[in-house]
Amino acid sequence: MRLRTLSLVAASSMVVAGAFALTLSPASAATTGCSVAYQVTGSWQGGFQGDIAITNLGDAVSSWSLGFDFPSSQKVTQGWGGTFAQSGAHVTVTNAAWNGSIGSTSVGFVGSWTGSNPVPTAFTLNGVACTGGTTATTPPPTTTPPATTPPPTGAAPVLKVSGNKLVNSAGQTVKLYGVNRSGGEFACIQGNGFWDGPMDQASITAMRSWKIRVVRVPLNEECWLGTADVPAAYGGIAYQNQVKAYVNLLVQNGITPIVEMHWSYGLYTGTSSGCSDVKATCQKPMPDAQYAPSFWTGVANAFKGNDAVILDLFNEPYPERATGDETSGWKCWRDGGTCTGIGYPVAGFQSLVNTVRATGATNVIMIGGLAYSNNLSQWLAYKPADPLNNLSAFAHIYNFNTCSNTSCWDSQIATTAAQVPVTLSEIGENDCAHGFVDGLMDWADLHGIGYLGWTWNTWDCSTGPSLISDHNGTATAYGQGLKNRLALVSN
Repeated sequence: MRLRTLSLVAASSMVVAGAFALTLSPASAATTGCSVAYQVTGSWQGGFQGDIAITNLGDAVSSWSLGFDFPSSQKVTQGWGGTFAQSGAHVTVTNAAWNGSIGSTSVGFVGSWTGSNPVPTAFTLNGVACTGGTTATTPPPTTTPPATTPPPTGAAPVLKVSGNKLVNSAGQTVKLYGVNRSGGEFACIQGNGFWDGPMDQASITAMRSWKIRVVRVPLNEECWLGTADVPAAYGGIAYQNQVKAYVNLLVQNGITPIVEMHWSYGLYTGTSSGCSDVKATCQKPMPDAQYAPSFWTGVANAFKGNDAVILDLFNEPYPERATGDETSGWKCWRDGGTCTGIGYPVAGFQSLVNTVRATGATNVIMIGGLAYSNNLSQWLAYKPADPLNNLSAFAHIYNFNTCSNTSCWDSQIATTAAQVPVTLSEIGENDCAHGFVDGLMDWADLHGIGYLGWTWNTWDCSTGPSLISDHNGTATAYGQGLKNRLALVSN
């Protein structure tokens, strides 16, 4: 619905949102509540200035992330008092270094508009809707049922799909809780070795101290195949042996490995292009038909007969950015071939499922959706056929994604999870805090969905979500949120 256009400069519009739940300590009851006031303080043709006042009515918080959706075509062009990020209509504001612990604070911004400039009517804080009032609550994790499988004392369990669950050989439900371990997708093709940091028993022991039970291992298809683009020392058989050794070590330690193709070959310079390099040095919109089938034939043959290993066909598809809309994007996603806007032949996910099954591999196969695996809206409608009916869906969710609020998670992820197993195989936020992922994990726990943090690497968390500051497992401020939660929900 379009509302009236604001008059010049003198106009002022305000919407006040009531209290919202804040994710606090999972160990004790807490009083939660907050009010938000959104006000347009000035407007001119095509532009406006806004102010958002936030007042905490409950217990103290150390960080916050405010989210809302613009009703029309508004865009934030400049902000202050916090870090603004916008994806589509969705805006996220995270605290500045000086106002993470709020009694009350305000943030401001300058924005643009076309057509009309209606005010947002709903807000979330740390992923929880602003609903009004203050309450004394015990956060959901304290009531989360205990894990359905016993703590691992041996190898990782054999897994298969049963209805909308992953189950072990005894038919017990298994939820995937863990981390990503980045490095295998980039170090080799950059000539910097096989991995980023240690991939030995000591590093796995550090993971086990967090109660990590799943590790997703990103790979590079050219490194696995040993193409001419990869330094010979780090490609082909040498790379394959490194991957097999690490995956087998995870299994021996009771940790489920997810082996996935992260970076792939193919020239793409269209919308949202990550690089202009034909080599597998960035995220491409879809797997390529030249190398991806050979990659998956090799990987499936390497791990067939070991159904403790999950196969993740491709990291983050985004074909709709090239083809122009979601319908053509979903068709490209499933069928591949010649896809509008993508300059290389595409391997669709139906063909890659067929490739894996042709080897005789019976492993669980995971597939993400559109929009960098953030959109599962038509996953069920375009689900590839699998003769073993052993397919699982996954989503990636960060605070800066379009689908980063409970209403979207309810409509896309929960509805998909009602029919097939779903895992949030990458979660994170880009502010070195854990307010957003705390709220996301609350939601996932209530819906029986597992999650994996990005990433178990010692990077500066201000440049990307990194969970640890050293390979002994010392948590960053962001990583502490996942570590705390795994202590409650993992076995």
